Amino acid sequence: MTITSPPAVPAGRGAIPRRRNRRGLVGWGFIGPFLAVFALVFLAPIGYSVYLSLFQDRLIGGNTFVGLDHYQQAFQDPEFWSGFGRVALFLAVQVPIMLGIALLAALALDSGRLYGKSFFRITVFLPYAVPAVVATLMWEFLYGSRFGLVGEIDRAFGVSLPDPLSPGLVLASIGNLVTWEFVGYNMLIFYSALRVVPRSLYEAAEIDGAGQWRVITAVKLPAIRGALVIATIFSIIGSFQLFNEPAILKVAAPNAITTSFTPNYYTYTLSFSGQQQNYAATVAIIMGVITMVIAYVFQLRGMRKEA
Repeated sequence: MTITSPPAVPAGRGAIPRRRNRRGLVGWGFIGPFLAVFALVFLAPIGYSVYLSLFQDRLIGGNTFVGLDHYQQAFQDPEFWSGFGRVALFLAVQVPIMLGIALLAALALDSGRLYGKSFFRITVFLPYAVPAVVATLMWEFLYGSRFGLVGEIDRAFGVSLPDPLSPGLVLASIGNLVTWEFVGYNMLIFYSALRVVPRSLYEAAEIDGAGQWRVITAVKLPAIRGALVIATIFSIIGSFQLFNEPAILKVAAPNAITTSFTPNYYTYTLSFSGQQQNYAATVAIIMGVITMVIAYVFQLRGMRKEA
């Protein structure tokens, strides 16, 4: 009788899966703290907001499940849609102006023909370093028709300038303030993208006899399309999150800025002044979804054009 022994296992073969498992555990150990913080500060608040939007705290009956009633109420709420239309108009007008000014400043810095380039760069960027609350209070004083700059000009020259904080001009005044704050931030994004454009593209354009305008339209702008898309997405998100400026300026313009001036301000008022946390969570979720969809659609269009 012949006894056959099992085939010998090559040395080290059994250790490979164990080594891979050990590497996997090490990887999870590295990303574990991030996942824990991400779940705590991002996923948990979203989940709790969804929970709040599906319930209603009542005096009789306590916390009651109401399903999608709050969402139906929000879609029929004229104050919510009034604030949404206001920020949509703000987005359509202010964002192109702000990004256009930032792009012009970045192109001027990159041209190499601007004297005092370092001073110009820090001067344009400096407003972004000012906290939003401080910047809003400063512009509130400048806009003031009684004690501010506008009022001083009226008295000094005997004229009557339009009130920047009137109902018809307050949105444009906020747009001017936000533009002043964020032009420098977007300028740095565009300028950083311009600095990494391959010099060979400029040399090829020079050989072809292209002028400065042709270089900008055919070389620089296509090369920084990704930066333009990113800056626009950030601006879209920031426009729908408009809150600090109207909330602070409301003290100086109570008749022009209502509690539903923007969706974020409306949510804040519902939650902290109206004690309607459930409905406020619903409005916040709807605005989050709308912002996400618009930003994602714009990103897809930008990437498609870039490809």
